[in-house]
Amino acid sequence: MNGFSDLNSSESSKPSLSHLAPLEAILFDVDGTLCDSDPIHLIAFQQLLQKIGFNNGVPIDEKFFIDNIGGKHNSEIALTLFPDDVARGLTFCEEKEALYRKLVAEKIKPLDGLIKLTKWIEERGLKRAAVTNAPKENAELMISKLGLTDFFQAVILGSECEYPKPHPGPYLKALEVLNLSKEHTLVFEDSVSGIKAGVAAGMPVVGLTTGNPASMLMQAKPAFLIESYSDPKLWAVLEELDDKGSSQKS
Repeated sequence: MNGFSDLNSSESSKPSLSHLAPLEAILFDVDGTLCDSDPIHLIAFQQLLQKIGFNNGVPIDEKFFIDNIGGKHNSEIALTLFPDDVARGLTFCEEKEALYRKLVAEKIKPLDGLIKLTKWIEERGLKRAAVTNAPKENAELMISKLGLTDFFQAVILGSECEYPKPHPGPYLKALEVLNLSKEHTLVFEDSVSGIKAGVAAGMPVVGLTTGNPASMLMQAKPAFLIESYSDPKLWAVLEELDDKGSSQKS
């Protein structure tokens, strides 16, 4: 939902992450961070909720999706949509995920600049993992369809941690699995929940405005925001990290 972006002049100042040098790893969320999947999730929710007469049959809109669904784990979504029957909500979410997988297989494509960034990461031998609240089947399907199965060295699922995002647990697990230092690791996220998780785990988070307004994301305290991986602001930061990392080695 690229139309949600509202980056403003306060975000135009030149950011720096030079304290991360030498950069060792980059961790990515999946939905909305590797691909603009939120519009597909919205379609799946709209179709199935309308089918059961939710909201008196009036389809949910983008605002409802952003406020109540985007970035959240299904256990939380089930409670929000079906507060009086969470078991029904969990079953509904499973049905929605099955529909989503059918839709996403036809529509998914990487965010602008992502492939360039993955090549940059590989060329420098950086470690990398996907850290997601998505169900395992969804995460594996999206990563596969994007051609990134061999790129990621680990996929950390919120459902396999004690608590999903916004708890820092999934990101702390990624640090543990890849034997990383949080002082030299960068995170990419697109939701308030995800940014909060990365920040709570002690890492700087670059936020993407693919599915949420910049004003909302800034409340979670990202290092800075970008519209896509082609954003010149991001590449200026990476170039600075490159230069500082090289000078430290020499």
